[in-house]
Amino acid sequence: MQNDYFENGKMELEAPQEALQQIKRVLTFFKTAELPIIYIQHIKEGTTADFFGRGTKGAQLHTDLEVDSSAIVIEKQFPNSFVKTKLEETLKSLQVEQVVITGMMTQMCVDSTTRASRELGYNPILLADATATKALSFGTNKVAAKDVQYAFLAALQSFAQVLSTTAYLNRFNK
Repeated sequence: MQNDYFENGKMELEAPQEALQQIKRVLTFFKTAELPIIYIQHIKEGTTADFFGRGTKGAQLHTDLEVDSSAIVIEKQFPNSFVKTKLEETLKSLQVEQVVITGMMTQMCVDSTTRASRELGYNPILLADATATKALSFGTNKVAAKDVQYAFLAALQSFAQVLSTTAYLNRFNK
């Protein structure tokens, strides 16, 4: 959830604000339950970075996440949050057995991280409405953001429990 994904950002997505509202609900639950929260921040190095350039406002985590100095923030350079990061080491040190995934770029970062987390044995839960994407094109064909979103969420059902935020939170409100 970095600023470049929002209005006037360098990688604006469709409906990131709606996904952010769902993420905030999950964060509130995790904070109240004292569960670990790990923020992933994509950083691109160098002056040619098209978005998420180190030190730019666009690369900063969105202020609505209310990330404080005690938060666990892991920087990455690849869509898969496990590649060349300390994510797996951190999950093991926290004795995490299952991950709950939210975030931006359903077709890239969410997809690759969800698949990897399954392959690493973390039995992921993916919160569908706490993710966002953008329209894509393939050759001369245009693919609407909602179609990209639905196609990737449908495929990810083979790798994760794909739930709405409400369905996930309702598991604990009995």
